[in-house]
Amino acid sequence: MTELRQNLITRDWVIIATERAKRPDEFTKTETQLIPTPQYRSNCPFCPGNELLTGGQETLRLSDDLDWRVRVVTNKYPALSPQGERIRESEGIFHALSGFGFHEVVIEHPRHDLTMALMEIADIANVIRVYRRRYIEIRQDARVETIIIFKNHGQGAGTSLEHPHSQIAAIPLVPYQWRDRAREAIRHYDDTGECLFCRTLKEELQAQERIIFTSEHFVAFIPYAALSPFHTWIFPRRHSSSFDEITNEEILDLAKTLKNVLAKLYYGLNNPDYNYTIRSIPTAEQRTDYSHWYIALIPRVSLSAGFELGSGMYINTALPEESATFLRSVEIPPDFNNGQLTTTSPGKKED
Repeated sequence: MTELRQNLITRDWVIIATERAKRPDEFTKTETQLIPTPQYRSNCPFCPGNELLTGGQETLRLSDDLDWRVRVVTNKYPALSPQGERIRESEGIFHALSGFGFHEVVIEHPRHDLTMALMEIADIANVIRVYRRRYIEIRQDARVETIIIFKNHGQGAGTSLEHPHSQIAAIPLVPYQWRDRAREAIRHYDDTGECLFCRTLKEELQAQERIIFTSEHFVAFIPYAALSPFHTWIFPRRHSSSFDEITNEEILDLAKTLKNVLAKLYYGLNNPDYNYTIRSIPTAEQRTDYSHWYIALIPRVSLSAGFELGSGMYINTALPEESATFLRSVEIPPDFNNGQLTTTSPGKKED
């Protein structure tokens, strides 16, 4: 029978459509015959040697003895501009704010053909270190109120360039979604004296039904009321409100966790399109008892339609428990955890 579940962190009610539920493997991306992606493209602005094509200003470069490993550049077509002041204007009921902000691109690796699922753990750790450094630097600007780090992988997730990259956006306000969730988290803390995120993590670890992967410092799981199939959260075990508080040891462990989760999606669902974002507290705050930063990862294996638009609710046609079981069972090539690239075809899993 169909069941409605509520996510206490987001306050969303989700319809878990058991009558329409699909088997987890039915969400596997359809095989397509494509020309293999080359390691280098002469016209790609993100490939080594093409730095002049990038268009934006380089704000950070992480290099080794040979060449750069990660670059950060201002977006060639930015949604926001770091120039000017944060100016608010109102005319009657109409309110506007100047388009101040930061919009940067993180070029994650020199190779054009890699996905994060196939990178070495050290390379992913480099990307996370760059995230942290730019987060710390950008938050020094008093005009910034929220910093959003996100990745779009695949055309269905909104990306226009295939070279592995992610983005950092800093805006001069706190989105209503965050304020709405913060109110609930504060209310829960006032009522119970505990962090709602920490309680959620504790309950998920006790249940074990929706856990995908655990490491020393992080837990990856599908929420009880996941909005969509394979919707995944990665929580730090340590209570921490702001992403920039992540330690060097945790960065390496998060790289291991993120690589494993993305590899399970890559091999289990045939490299699906996905988005992830790092959800962190607004820059005006640093440490709170009620808030907990985390990563939200959404594979784009289903579409929202009229019901979602009309109600603001979601219909999930995959049981979170079955989705988690499926991902736990996905076989990752033996050389994977050694940080080696593999040519094993996506989609393979254990019986």
